[in-house]
Amino acid sequence: MDGVDLPERIGDYAVERELGAGGMGTVYLARSRGGRTVAVKVARPELAADPHFRARFRAEVDAARRVGGFHTAQVVDADPDAPAPWLATAYIAGPTLSGLLAENGPMDEARLRLLGAALTEALQAIHDCGLIHRDLKPGNIIMADDGPRVLDFGIARALESTRLTHTGAAFGTPGFLAPEQAQGLEVGGAADVFALGAVLVAAAGGQAFGEGTPMVLMYRAVHEPADLSAVPEGVRPVVAACLAKDPAQRPTTKRLLDLLAPDTAPPSTPGDVAHAATVADAPRTEALPTFPQQPPLHPETKTATPARKRPGLLAAGVAGALIVLGGAGYGIYASMGAGSDANLPKATHELTIPETIADGAYGWNIENRLPPDPQPDRDGMKGSTHFSADYTVTSTGVERAVAFRTVEVYGSSGRYTDPEGHRDSLIRAMTVTGSESVTEQPRTIRPPGSDVDFRCTTVDQETVCAWGDDNTTVAIAFTPTSSLEVAAAETRKIRDDIRRPIATQS
Repeated sequence: MDGVDLPERIGDYAVERELGAGGMGTVYLARSRGGRTVAVKVARPELAADPHFRARFRAEVDAARRVGGFHTAQVVDADPDAPAPWLATAYIAGPTLSGLLAENGPMDEARLRLLGAALTEALQAIHDCGLIHRDLKPGNIIMADDGPRVLDFGIARALESTRLTHTGAAFGTPGFLAPEQAQGLEVGGAADVFALGAVLVAAAGGQAFGEGTPMVLMYRAVHEPADLSAVPEGVRPVVAACLAKDPAQRPTTKRLLDLLAPDTAPPSTPGDVAHAATVADAPRTEALPTFPQQPPLHPETKTATPARKRPGLLAAGVAGALIVLGGAGYGIYASMGAGSDANLPKATHELTIPETIADGAYGWNIENRLPPDPQPDRDGMKGSTHFSADYTVTSTGVERAVAFRTVEVYGSSGRYTDPEGHRDSLIRAMTVTGSESVTEQPRTIRPPGSDVDFRCTTVDQETVCAWGDDNTTVAIAFTPTSSLEVAAAETRKIRDDIRRPIATQS
């Protein structure tokens, strides 16, 4: 970077270079008058203009100052009242955990135990000050000479007070988000323990919830068991307990330290983890009970508890800064059932995301439009690509007095042996939140002019309709709610707009 756009100073700190940028703002490397390096995070202008953010930011800075310990990057200075609020933390030299893993490969059991114990101590220090990290992941962990340091604790909570969350956002990084966090429920320290479990899976060379779009990863975290196949057997029960779906079933940080670093463990320093030192004969933990995974909830049986609104935004942390992504709902991987390629239907139609739908009544919100996302082939599904876009009512829609203000489209096109099963999975992904209130039970409706049945329901503040045919499966969420018949009629128009024949090749 040439430095042309760099501020000369932030507070009393001379700026040297930019370290990164994201949803909260920009992070700079700077020096104090005495020559000490710091990382200074400066809030974006729109956040600076939000009084709720400033008030929450001030409270979080006050709490974060109390987090000492030798496993965090300590807050050294801040000015919540500056024209652009900023926070300075000690600059910790060293690679991130993600960088170290990319260079050196997975950790063995002894190093996983040391890493887990060090990170648990960091979380304990953070939680003791009344903070929750909310975005623990390999990219937020610096492997310093004296051991791992956790960065960016407390920042997400300040962001949660802003208008960015008015639609029910979940802040953090999909793949490391606890189920309650992914669903927008109230979170506590147990959410950080869940993220720690996912970090240890990554450090062992695995991915707790595989690969995929943010929506797919969030859905798996809520509904599917974590993949622990890469984790050494001796530490696998501990990691499994951290990744329990129910936060009450996860171990406390005190219990985790007992399990990861018993008093009988040979003495070692956290730096052994960063330098990949080997600890011989590390003791194994006792077996922990296994906890049942939460199965997907059926939209017609609704047996879940505490209420929340389905997230309309996801936030993914990158290089220590939050970046906001738009989405229409959770991604899904439906259970398609067995089927060979010969049993798959011919590809005749595909999806497109036009700028306007329903005769121009709704226009897409470019900030909440995800690019098409090709999916791997599986039994019962071939050539599938996910699509997602949010639409808002246009002046044409206002003039026509259409029933809805926003339309969220999420679906896929491909070749499916069980399109109705895929359709119903999409409805679950769009509506199952853990405590949903169903005001109109699902019904199958075929509106005039349609050649396909739509499955529609009203959950909380949205009416959702979906269809499934051999080549396209889509769920659409409408707000505000309306009758199922009105939503089905609008869905028919939208289906005509976004489902198109595949051009035949000569």
